[in-house]
Amino acid sequence: MLNHLESVVLRKAALQLRSELREGRVTPATFRAVLAEIAPRDRDQLVDLLWGIDEIAPDDPELPRGCVPYLPCPVASVLAAIQQAGVTSEDVFVDVGSGAGRVVLVAHLETGASCIGLEIQPALAATAQGRADWLHLNRVRFVGGDAARTIRAVTIGTVFFLYCPFSGDRLRRFLEGLAEVARSRPIRVCCVDMPALKAPWLTRLPSASSNIDVYRSTACSASRPE
Repeated sequence: MLNHLESVVLRKAALQLRSELREGRVTPATFRAVLAEIAPRDRDQLVDLLWGIDEIAPDDPELPRGCVPYLPCPVASVLAAIQQAGVTSEDVFVDVGSGAGRVVLVAHLETGASCIGLEIQPALAATAQGRADWLHLNRVRFVGGDAARTIRAVTIGTVFFLYCPFSGDRLRRFLEGLAEVARSRPIRVCCVDMPALKAPWLTRLPSASSNIDVYRSTACSASRPE
């Protein structure tokens, strides 16, 4: 637990970064410099303070069967996944199951990439979009809807991030839709804390982490999803 002085320093850093964001003065280099001054164990709290996350509403009682309730991905895992996937400002980063929006925020600030958050709980998606608008993040969008059904429409995505989003039949249907996206452009799929993806059009890349896997699409087999 942070002592009083550490809490004051962390809040000051978050508020300063928030002010600079609203003025359009934050670059990936700026964000990395701020993170470098914060102990890794405190970075989740820094991002929550920056994003204005105080309390998350209970999950929607109508959450479809097979969906995973909101579970925030640690900032350390997001940063490691972004690096392993080679995300750059030229990418369109899609967070599948974006929840309160923390992964999207970190991915955008760390890399400068355009980002899209897909979230099945409309209230979470609307709240996250409100925060993005408040911070003037014009290259960040949150969309409410079931990714297993809507992923086919996200044809501009180049990197798709999954953190325990769903499994079983829902994951199968999602991968079928994602295969259609992969027909039009090469994509990478970045998974944190997930079982191996089994699709003939995806090739798993060597991983330096036990909980992060990155896959690249193979164009010739992407046209034959199973």
